[in-house]
Amino acid sequence: MSSERAPPSAASPPTAAAAAHTNTASGSSSAVEFSKGVNGLEKVVLRESRGSSAEVYLFGGHVTSWKNDHSEELLFVSSKAIFKPPKAIRGGIPICFPQFGGLGSLEQHGFARNRFWAVDTDPPPFPVPTSSRAYVDLILRPSEDDMKIWPHSYEFRLRVALGPGGDLMLTSRIRNTNTDGKPFAFTFAYHTYFSVSDISEVRVEGLETLDYLDNLQNRERFTEQGDAITFESEVDKIYLSTPTKIAILDHEKKRTFVIRKEGLPDAVVWNPWDKKAKAMTDFGDDEYKHMLCVEAAAIEKPITLKPGEEWKGRQELSAVPSSYCSGQLDPRKVLQGS
Repeated sequence: MSSERAPPSAASPPTAAAAAHTNTASGSSSAVEFSKGVNGLEKVVLRESRGSSAEVYLFGGHVTSWKNDHSEELLFVSSKAIFKPPKAIRGGIPICFPQFGGLGSLEQHGFARNRFWAVDTDPPPFPVPTSSRAYVDLILRPSEDDMKIWPHSYEFRLRVALGPGGDLMLTSRIRNTNTDGKPFAFTFAYHTYFSVSDISEVRVEGLETLDYLDNLQNRERFTEQGDAITFESEVDKIYLSTPTKIAILDHEKKRTFVIRKEGLPDAVVWNPWDKKAKAMTDFGDDEYKHMLCVEAAAIEKPITLKPGEEWKGRQELSAVPSSYCSGQLDPRKVLQGS
C-alpha cells in the first residue's frame, strides 16, 4: 500500500466507484475503473470493447493516456513528468483554464490543471448522449483560495469519453454561478501533447493561409505561407479562426491524427525544440523530437459568461492510417472526409 494519501479535496473512492457502476450498469463493469496511479494519485481508466483505452487523473482532470486497439500510446507524457501536486503533469492533455499561457494575472495556463477534480455523479443531461459506456464525468468548483486569485463562482464540468472506434472525446461545460450579477471572461485550451515518431517527419494540415500570433515574437500577427506546417525549430503559434478539423500527419508511422473541435476557434501549435527542452526540469532533453502540441483553444477573443450562462467546448481526437501519394502523405482525403 502506498503511504501517500490524496488531499481531502480529491473525490473519495466510494463516490468514484459509484459513478463507475452508473456508467456500466447494463454492460461490462470494466468499461470504467477507478484505481491508483503514479504516487498513489487517483485515476479513472476507460476501456472500449474493441481494445482502446484512456486514463484520466482526478488531479487536473488530466488525460494522461490514450491507446488504440493495438495498445499503442497516442499521447506523449514526458519520462520526467512529476506526478506530485501542485506541479502540473507534463504531457497528455492539460486543461488551460481560466487563462491560457501568461495572458493574464494568474499562473501560467491558469489553475484548473493544478487542482483536484471530483467525480460528477449526477451531471445535467448532455445534448448528445455518448454511444459508449466508457466515459467519466468530472467537476471542478472554486475553492476559497481560488476565489482570492480569481473571484468568480463557476462550475466546470468535463466529460471524457471513448467512442466505439477508439476516438477520444473531451467536452467541457463551464457555467457562471456568480450570485453578485457579475459576468466573467476566460481563455481556454486543451493543451494536447501528441506522440509522434520524429518531429522532422511530421506535418500539420488545415492551418495553411491562416493568420497567427507568434508567441516567440511578442504575439506579432503573421499569415501562414506554407502548404503545410513542418518543423525544423521551436514553434509557438496561436492560429486564428481555424477550421473545425485539423490533421497531423506522421510520415514515419503512416498515421494521421484528426482533431475535430467545436466552440474553440483558435489552435495552438507548440514544440519547445532543443534549448527550451533542456531548460525544463520535467522534460527530457531529446523528447521534443517525439511530441507535438496542437491545441484546440479559445484565446484571441476571451469567452464572456453572464451569471447563469454556460459555454461548451469540445474536441474529438481520432487516429487513422495514412495513405501515400507520390511519396507524400495524402491529407486531403482525411480533411475532406467525414
